[in-house]
Amino acid sequence: MEIKKIGILGAGAMGGGIAHVAAQAGYDVILSDVDLAYVDRAVARMDSFLAKNVQKGKMSPEEKDAFLGRITRTTGVDAFADADFVVEAIIENLDMKKDAFARLDAVCKPQARLVTNTSSMSITQIAAATKRPAQVAGMHFFNPPPLMRLVEVIRGYYTSDETVRVVSETAVKMGKTPVEVKKDSPGFIVNRILMAQFIEAIRLLEEGVASIEDIDAAVKLGLNYPMGPFELQDYAGVDIGYHVANYFCEEFQDMRWNPPLALKALIRAGRLGKKTGAGWYDHSK
Repeated sequence: MEIKKIGILGAGAMGGGIAHVAAQAGYDVILSDVDLAYVDRAVARMDSFLAKNVQKGKMSPEEKDAFLGRITRTTGVDAFADADFVVEAIIENLDMKKDAFARLDAVCKPQARLVTNTSSMSITQIAAATKRPAQVAGMHFFNPPPLMRLVEVIRGYYTSDETVRVVSETAVKMGKTPVEVKKDSPGFIVNRILMAQFIEAIRLLEEGVASIEDIDAAVKLGLNYPMGPFELQDYAGVDIGYHVANYFCEEFQDMRWNPPLALKALIRAGRLGKKTGAGWYDHSK
């Protein structure tokens, strides 16, 4: 089946970015969230980005209008009934994702592929909420989706070869480079490596080996990374890193993934309103 219409559930930074990439690739896009205001904000971000391209002569006003005209705004999942391919991009909560996939499974046509943008969670468990686990896979985009080239294509236990092929081809059409994750393991490739780096950086801080600023500088200058581990945690959200570390610890049954005390303290302080920056750096300045 040729993929012509893509549904995207979740219009936050990731969902809106994926919608941007899909529309840019020429797909008809259905963008949905619990409140139309979230969808409108996502489309407004695209409009602003495209307006700059028009000003720079990179696209015509007509091309901009055609781009935005490919996006249908909605709430709920009913509008996904005629979608060929659906990307779930909601919060990183396994129960919420399973509920979303059960609702999608009930609405979407039998041949539709359903993929999750989860960065770490079990594709097999998410697929178990449907009656089509062979047609469910992970499709992990990176933030921000319009700029980051990689997409991890993750197999669940029952994911078919055909689904992996369709998801990979769709990623290529979106201008991305897909890599196949052959085994449904927490964190897949990138986040498995990244979380180890995050945790080790925090332990260096706890042990008094170096400051946050010097650890970031060392990683950027010594490993040629564009951002240091603390900068990247703040960019992605320290809450997300905390939840992923806890998930790894539970799934692997290995205490090396247990969130360091400094991260736990930062999370608690942020929730109590004692750290206005809500990150390793003070972003309130």
